[in-house]
Amino acid sequence: MAKSTKTPKTNSKTNGTTSEPTKPVTAKMVPALAAKPEPVKPIAPQVAPAKVAASQPTISIEFIKPGAKQVAVAGDFNDWKPERSPLIQIDNGKWVGDLNVKPGRHEYLFVVDGQWLPDPNARENVQNPFGGKNSVLIVST
Repeated sequence: MAKSTKTPKTNSKTNGTTSEPTKPVTAKMVPALAAKPEPVKPIAPQVAPAKVAASQPTISIEFIKPGAKQVAVAGDFNDWKPERSPLIQIDNGKWVGDLNVKPGRHEYLFVVDGQWLPDPNARENVQNPFGGKNSVLIVST
């Protein structure tokens, strides 16, 4: 009995390369799992208790400077960082803001377009170590 030989098929998409004849694929049946899934337990969110700050009065502060593009206030109450207390322009040249400040005596300056200026309406000013004056704000409970 003569053996039959299979000739490899050529693929026109791969410029005449040959490939082995394909074998039929048979699917195997997989038995269904008999185990029941465990019930899902809800996860309660973990919430850290909020830190309660000491009661700090809110004070309103105002500065008038026509033509100013940016105004903030910096003082010992915000570590002298003006970006923590920007003021909002409500009128041409009138800037306002609310600050939460602990009771006590505080020194501060306005920062107007990058220039540090004392408050012209402050009741008290003190000499600062940079040769200028800081305004004084006294907050009571």
